[in-house]
Amino acid sequence: MEGGAAASTPAALPYYVAFSQLLGLTLVAMTGAWLGLYRGGIAWESDLQFNAHPLCMVIGLVFLQGDALLVYRVFRNEAKRTTKVLHGLLHVFALVIALVGLVAVFGYHRRKGYADLYSLHSWCGILVFVLYFVQWLVGFSFFLFPGAPFSLRSRYRPQHVFFGATIFLLSVGTALLGLKEALLFNLGDKYSAFEPEGVLANVLGLLLACFGGAVLYILTRADWKRPSQAEEQALSMDFKTLTEGDSPGSQ
Repeated sequence: MEGGAAASTPAALPYYVAFSQLLGLTLVAMTGAWLGLYRGGIAWESDLQFNAHPLCMVIGLVFLQGDALLVYRVFRNEAKRTTKVLHGLLHVFALVIALVGLVAVFGYHRRKGYADLYSLHSWCGILVFVLYFVQWLVGFSFFLFPGAPFSLRSRYRPQHVFFGATIFLLSVGTALLGLKEALLFNLGDKYSAFEPEGVLANVLGLLLACFGGAVLYILTRADWKRPSQAEEQALSMDFKTLTEGDSPGSQ
């Protein structure tokens, strides 16, 4: 790394990141298995169009969003600009995949004549998607768009971090609501009889919660945060100089 030695990686961090990825990939695979084994698979121009919704939401708003949040923990010594671009791109992929999931469910409802946006799951889902889009748009404007003042970036950064973790947590909770809703709708009274589909879906719910918990744990460990690089420290000193009214040559 230019400008100084690379910061060491905490010994336990790679293991926790690997564990989170194992959980996430298992979560995606098990979602696909549930839809394939018990819901008939996915086909766009048919009644199976609905099944694209849970798969897209798990891939986009849970797995990819979680990975986007972990970028700054995994790539600790790479150039900040490169890490920002990767962080932003993962969020874009998550948004596009989630949008496909929304189109799938609205299209299915229209085909079957079902009402839209009546359940708690659907209200939370729309809220999460809107917040996620706004978070990405504001984050792009502040951190990737050229010319954003460093002072504004510094003031907004804590809010960006807070809302990022909050939206991720809401995404996991909304997915759990949707999973429970789907089980009650499809299984009805059979759900209480320990049907194999119900048991598999319950395990899927536990995986959702565990993946969310693993990501949040990694994010909240203060000693695992990405260390400031040389150019970031220089910018921070310049900002401090300007806000405190000193000149670079005053000391």
